[in-house]
Amino acid sequence: MTTTRTLSTLAVTLLAAFAASWTSADVVETRNGARLVGTVTKIDGSSVVLDTDYAGEIKIKQSEVVNLTTDNPLFVRLAAGTVIEGRVAPAGPGQITVSGNAGSITTSVDQVAMTWGPGERDPATVIRTWAYEAAVDITGKNGNSEQLGTAFGFRATLKGATDTLQFYTAYNRQETDDVKSSDQFKAGVDYANNFSGRYSWYLRNEGGFDRVKGIELYNVAAAGFGYDVIKKDNQTLTTRAGLSFRYEGYQNPLTENVKSAGLDFGLVHRLQLRNGVLNNSLSYVPAFDDFGNYRAQHDSFFEMPISASLWKLRIGLSNDYNSQPGVGIEKMDTTYYTRLVLNWD
Repeated sequence: MTTTRTLSTLAVTLLAAFAASWTSADVVETRNGARLVGTVTKIDGSSVVLDTDYAGEIKIKQSEVVNLTTDNPLFVRLAAGTVIEGRVAPAGPGQITVSGNAGSITTSVDQVAMTWGPGERDPATVIRTWAYEAAVDITGKNGNSEQLGTAFGFRATLKGATDTLQFYTAYNRQETDDVKSSDQFKAGVDYANNFSGRYSWYLRNEGGFDRVKGIELYNVAAAGFGYDVIKKDNQTLTTRAGLSFRYEGYQNPLTENVKSAGLDFGLVHRLQLRNGVLNNSLSYVPAFDDFGNYRAQHDSFFEMPISASLWKLRIGLSNDYNSQPGVGIEKMDTTYYTRLVLNWD
């Protein structure tokens, strides 16, 4: 009899423990009748993320969820902007109640825009962070001819949840047999705001000089809209179209200065590979008063990390094409480069 009572007590205890563990878990019920048990780690407006012991992390389409229960309180933001902290419980098919110290609210599952745990940062909070990049390359040659080339570049990027602000500058000087073959400087700013899905608007301005081409000062200011043709974690392709104003002032009095409003077209492509990053950019700025007068710039490079350091190796080429250059100046300049790049936050 004692043995029977002991076994019965043990069975009840195990059942109670099992029931306690079952009720302490979060539960997600779907339209097809599935009942998934685990811990709800996130709801982001399109999916419910459930961490389970039996299948790891599971993403369930939010539109397929009809009931939801959480054992621990969550911060819940609704699509209308209301934020409330509390435990989530079913309130009928497709309906939930969020109950906490501040009260309760009943809503539908599809109206939940975001959740996060107590003590965690609101995912929608915009935190802009700076990232910096410095690049340098030095080339030289002795023998039948002497050559010395130096190039420096710096970029500072402030990136937020939906916008990016960039400041950049670069200088390139090349001498062959004591004769300058390149003497270029540029500085610019670029701002892009991804205001809706794949759509964005942008402002940019770049100025500088090119003494070998006889340009004392040039400046291109532009604004317009962009569209992400490809928008993935490892790849983006953004196109731009807008209006511009272009100025080029020449040292040679025989060359007419350029002062013209025009169009602005651009393309930026980035592909993250296993062993590096491939970047391509292209801009085309034609003048309204003469579409045959335009400037096109292109830059493509592959960048790979050097060991586990902050240094990277960048190999690429750039083209600068001016359809109506100064007197005695070639239309196209092509530069091949290998640079050391230092990145830090």
